[in-house]
This record gives sequence, structure tokens and C-alpha cells, in this order.
Amino acid sequence: MTESEVRPGEFMAAEIAEQPAVLAGLLERRADIAAVASAIAERPPRFALLAARGSSDHAALYAKYLIEVLLGLPAGLVSPSTVTLYGARPDLRDVLLVSVSQSGGSPDLIEVTEAARKQGALTVSVSNTPSSPLHSAAELAVDIGAGKENAVAATKTYSATLMALYLLIDAVRGGTGADAANIGELAERTLREAEEGVRRATDRYRFVDRVITTGRGYSYATALESSLKLAETSYLAARAYSGADLLHGPVAAIDGDTAVLAITGAGRGGSAMHDVLDAVADRGADVLAVGSSSDDVPAALRIPVPVVAEELAPVLEVLPVQRLALGLSLARGGDPDRPRGLKKETKTR
Repeated sequence: MTESEVRPGEFMAAEIAEQPAVLAGLLERRADIAAVASAIAERPPRFALLAARGSSDHAALYAKYLIEVLLGLPAGLVSPSTVTLYGARPDLRDVLLVSVSQSGGSPDLIEVTEAARKQGALTVSVSNTPSSPLHSAAELAVDIGAGKENAVAATKTYSATLMALYLLIDAVRGGTGADAANIGELAERTLREAEEGVRRATDRYRFVDRVITTGRGYSYATALESSLKLAETSYLAARAYSGADLLHGPVAAIDGDTAVLAITGAGRGGSAMHDVLDAVADRGADVLAVGSSSDDVPAALRIPVPVVAEELAPVLEVLPVQRLALGLSLARGGDPDRPRGLKKETKTR
């Protein structure tokens, strides 16, 4: 089949549907990830750094929460340009650097990883391309194993990256991945049960121009990824805020013409969203709540998600949003497989 014979959104739709199997497959390969975790545990770091771009940067932020909460270690996101443009070479002895890239081919991440390794860091790459230069640059490597992704918009590679990072960090703390044991079944259930809510949300928001996405805690990463998906597939003016930051000024710009996509799960992060969404509702915004506690907040539409351990919720929360991005793009006459001006792999320095 030639590219011209493929219907708009066909690749993205298929790759969204593959995610339950991809996530279940990661659980089956947990021993490989645990071996990497064992090597990390043998060289306990003082703190951790994470390097990434695009969707992978949102996955890295998720990992930052995991590292700080589950491992009790300080963690930060790297600014690659400090190395690639300014030539900085900080002392990274006893530091863990995790570089996250679906393609493993971004020159800046490769350079950061190589430099960090020379400066004494224990380097780990997390990628969907086992033969990538990034895997070669790092001392240790985790293959997320999502398979080839044809759509420009990352879907299965994003959720698989989240899952791989969770399994890695859980194993570093001595966990067995038990909380994720049925993640494939839960992902399948999430996609199935979200169908009607996604259809209604697509109909409701197909003509919207401005969207705010918001979440707290682990789910802040989902809010960021949601904003990116809506921007790159439907060309929406989408902006993501932490629920806390939203109240520090940006809420003043919200009115009755604003659509707000709120990630509201069970747990401390979701509970902290209640006051945020009360304030948003007072401003007259049209709220779509996605998550396991979506029924507990003021919203025009709700898409529930099964309850899981809070640190695993982002793996499921993003699935309905991916379907929404697909639906809105098609409803607005676009092709999310080939957004204008974008390529599957973006090389930056």
C-alpha cells in the first residue's frame, strides 16, 4: 500500500490500538529492565538528571516525579544547550543521567550523554531503537520495544516509555512491578470505555480555537503531552499548566470561550486539582475532565479512567487524550499521521 492509499489518521489509530499489547509486552520483558536497575543500584547516585526532547521530555518529567517520590533522590531536567552550545562540562561523579529518546538519534541528546559519561555519570538510555547512537553512547540501555511507529504523533512509543521508566525506577527501589501486573488489560479497558466520551468531546470541541490543559503531580506530564498532541495534530493554540501554576496568574485569562482539559486522577495530585477546577468553573470555562476521579470535579464532559496506583495513572490517562487528538484532527480536516511542517524524527543541537 502506497502512502497516498492510506486514509488520514490510519497509522495513528492503529498505533493507539496497539498499546495494550505493547504495555503487556513490556511486563513480560521486565527482567531485562530489572537487570539495568540492578546495575544502577550497585552504584547508588547522589541525584539524577534526565535529558529528553518533545514527548520524551514529558516522559522524563514523569520519571522525575518517580525518582523524587519513590527513590527519595533529587532529580532535574537537563538543558542540552548548556553542553551543546555553551560547552559546559559539570562534575557528574556519582550522578545518574537518563537520556530518553524514541528514535535515539537526536544529536544533542547523544552529545549530552557522551559528555556526561566522560564527566563521571552513570548513563542510561531509554529508546525505541536498540541500534541507535544513543544506546551506543550510554553505558546501560533500556529498549521500550514498541515496534515501528509510522504516525508522526507519538502514541504507543510515549506510553511505552512511561511504562519502561516506571518499571526501571520501581526495580531500583526493589519493587517487582506488581502494581502494573494487569496494565495491558487496564489499557484495553480504558480505550474501550472511553469511546463514547471521546466521541462526545470531539463533537463538542471540534470548533474550539484555544485549549488549556492542566494536571498536578504525576499527571502534570499528561497535561503537557495532551497540549502537545492537540497542537501538533489539530493545530490548536494549546497551553499546559500545572494546576498550581494555573492559579498563579493564567487563570485570569480563562473565560467562557476557553476549553480546559483537566487530568483528575485518584490520589494526592488529583485531590489538589479540586480547588483549581472550582476556580476555573467560576470563570465560566468549558471543562473536560479525564481521569479516575473525573466524576468528582465540576465539568461539562467526563472521561473516566480505571483506578490504578497514582504513579501509574499517566500510562492510562493519556490514552483517551490520544484518541481525542486523533478525532479532532480528522473532524477539522487534518491528517494526524502527517501534520504540516513536522517529521517523525527531529534533529536538534
